Amino acid sequence: MLRNFKLATLRALKTSGVFDLVAASRWRQNRLLILCYHGTALEDEHQWRPALYVDPRVLEQRLEMLKQGGYAVLALGEGLQRLQAGTLPPRSVAITFDDGTYDFYSRAYPLLKQYGFPVTVYQTTYYMDHPRPVFSLICSYMLWKRRGVVIHDGKELGLAGPLDLRTEAARHRVVRGLIERAEREDRTGLQKDELAAQLARLLEIDYEALVQKRILQIMNPQELREIARDGVDIQLHTHRHRTPEDEAQFRREIRDNRERIEAVACTRPVHFCYPAGVYRSKFFDWLAQEQVVSATTCDAGLASAGSRSLLIPRYIDNQFRTPIEFESWLSGVGALLVFRQAASQTYIPIET
Repeated sequence: MLRNFKLATLRALKTSGVFDLVAASRWRQNRLLILCYHGTALEDEHQWRPALYVDPRVLEQRLEMLKQGGYAVLALGEGLQRLQAGTLPPRSVAITFDDGTYDFYSRAYPLLKQYGFPVTVYQTTYYMDHPRPVFSLICSYMLWKRRGVVIHDGKELGLAGPLDLRTEAARHRVVRGLIERAEREDRTGLQKDELAAQLARLLEIDYEALVQKRILQIMNPQELREIARDGVDIQLHTHRHRTPEDEAQFRREIRDNRERIEAVACTRPVHFCYPAGVYRSKFFDWLAQEQVVSATTCDAGLASAGSRSLLIPRYIDNQFRTPIEFESWLSGVGALLVFRQAASQTYIPIET
């Protein structure tokens, strides 16, 4: 009900010319919209995780909207520099993809290249050198593929009782149990993959077929090198897609990540994205000591000259978003509608 009201309001605002008015305003010109994407489906991943994956047709629709709307799509670094200098062109947008999955290489990048739009990939690097699916994600995906069934004995996987796959919450508990087992046994990446293959056998899924399709895999060094040479901006996202609370471990994540990117992409990354959007106030000094000049979040908003350089907002686009919602954020109207809510919230550092 509330969502229908929101969509009706957006349509009315567009029809009345408010979208065009805000898009052409000085307020909008002084702001940079940073779009955030994660995956572009190879098959049905957008049905499994619509909050993270988009159908390639949806992505193409978004790029066409950028083109038809006359938006200035800038490289991230250029956009941030011009934001601070006050020289942004009207309707400025930057496009970012988190994680650096194979589907970016095979699905998203060809579309971006077709439109001539620059793009930044925040690349996590551990799985780049381990050409297997990301453990937690592939387990979740396979359980979703068998949603609605009950596996009567989970002992083979080290889990007690039957595996109830009929609800999302129940499937999440199974994934959590598998992750905890892997952590408890201190399994290597290869050993985690063996556990995922074991789960696939129990679910009667052809695991090697999934592996061959490269579903939920990170780009390999050759693919990353190829797109970097082609002009894709490769930036930091931690080596193991995690943000430890310990300073030494946190900074090692940045250094390991940077080292692999420098070796493969032949560029020194200085921009960072918090994995899963998780940040703490103590991270800021650690990032600065590692010569990180910007860090983006998953907090919704348009970046302004007043945005903190290590707390830059973005707009997360996904399969759930309708075209009118996406257009509202391009114009700036979407950000204005959530302004009152955002203004009432205070950033509270979470410390342990």
